Amino acid sequence: MNASGEARHGPGGTPPADLELDCRGMRCPLPVIRLANNIGDVAVGQSLAVVAEDPAARSDVPAWCRMREQEYVGEGVAEDGVPRYVVRRLR
Repeated sequence: MNASGEARHGPGGTPPADLELDCRGMRCPLPVIRLANNIGDVAVGQSLAVVAEDPAARSDVPAWCRMREQEYVGEGVAEDGVPRYVVRRLR
């Protein structure tokens, strides 16, 4: 929340992210590989966003979160309309 008590949101109404991965133009499995390689770049409790046009990312990112015990925060859209998936690092 911001100082006025309103919820903060990133592009497209998704939660803000501490790191954003631009995976535009990448196809499965590359967006999830980038997520796996970069999750350690944020501290526990912080989040990162995966921006990917690949339709498989819609199911791959939440599945990766379940397998790796991370929190899938949700989906929205980047400013250019590309899907944006937010993950919070839990461990």
